[in-house]
Amino acid sequence: MRRFGLTVIELILVIGIITVLFALLVPSLQMSRLQAKAAVCMSNIRQLNSVFSMYVNDSGRFPYGFDNPLPLNPPAGGYAGLSQYDRRGWWFNYIEGFYEINMGSKTVLQCPSKQIKQPKLKDDILCGNYGVNLSICRMSTGSVNQNEFVGQPRWCSEVFRPAQTLLIVDSGYAIISWWHAADVPPVTLGNAQIQDTAYVPGLSINRQRQLWSGQEIDAFYGRHPQMTVNVGFADGHVARNKAEDLLVKKTADGHYQNRYPLWTPDSK
Repeated sequence: MRRFGLTVIELILVIGIITVLFALLVPSLQMSRLQAKAAVCMSNIRQLNSVFSMYVNDSGRFPYGFDNPLPLNPPAGGYAGLSQYDRRGWWFNYIEGFYEINMGSKTVLQCPSKQIKQPKLKDDILCGNYGVNLSICRMSTGSVNQNEFVGQPRWCSEVFRPAQTLLIVDSGYAIISWWHAADVPPVTLGNAQIQDTAYVPGLSINRQRQLWSGQEIDAFYGRHPQMTVNVGFADGHVARNKAEDLLVKKTADGHYQNRYPLWTPDSK
């Protein structure tokens, strides 16, 4: 009488086939997941860029990257970052009048591909999400060696090549400058203050940087496939660039390649 069922050899063969198929499928699923997160990230930056455009159309200039008021009461929705930076004066505080930003959900301000797992920084909206270019969105105050980035934010008319000038980007911190993308920055960048550890995720020079514990994976290996970053430009368009495209290299004559007009608005 014929018996129905699988022999041990047939069962092993079926399990082997399923294992091979699963091994082939998993990387494809992982890549699809990464691509989907990168697309959401690009959508976030596109929305933020649109809000920047509305702000500029209304005021004529870009918002501060960071202003220095220290409120008596907590801002609506809660403070933004770590205790020593619990102030209301970040660029997203300025544009929230044009777009409702809920600090509780943090959706549009948070990169879905953020690679920071350290508890202290993981839930800090200032770390590992998006940063604005300090050459455009300046600070109201800063140390003596930061004078280049201190003062009134740029007027729209002062950005001579807006389609080629970076405004907002995947970043290790909420404010970032060309110093943080330079192979030989003009000043020493330490990690005493977390804003000095701003970085472009996946940029090769990050391995030479002093970072806070928990930032390494995000900084060294990047967030999006093929070491890419999402960039919003001052004219409102958004692009996905290789992280290395944002590198600023010091030349033998002391100048910096890729600084103008990418990072610093200039008439050149």
